[in-house]
Amino acid sequence: QVHLVESGGGLVQTGGSLRLSCAASGRAFSSAAMGWFRQAPGKEREFVAAITRDGSITYYSGSVKGRFTISKDNAKNTVDLQMNRLKPEDTAIYYCAATTSSPYTARNVYDYWGQGTQVTVSS
Repeated sequence: QVHLVESGGGLVQTGGSLRLSCAASGRAFSSAAMGWFRQAPGKEREFVAAITRDGSITYYSGSVKGRFTISKDNAKNTVDLQMNRLKPEDTAIYYCAATTSSPYTARNVYDYWGQGTQVTVSS
């Protein structure tokens, strides 16, 4: 079992930065790959970024690559998402999730989800 709690969302202007953090409880965290997804109003939940269980490989959607960075700290049981050069279209609820399956970009392989944190980017 893995329990996930996101934090760090908020309101930021276009071009600004935010850092999301996901705190995990449960011994399975170090065995899990982690992902960040987002869901905007009226849209499907979409993949944003993922990282392998040891943190050695990362994956990004095309819309955030070069602006967002995912990192994982197995000693602290946290996974962070540094978001730079934010755009209004990044506005969404952001969720972290854990999986022991692949592909890490697929929403349906994730077994555990946090409650989400709101990110709003004003123009």
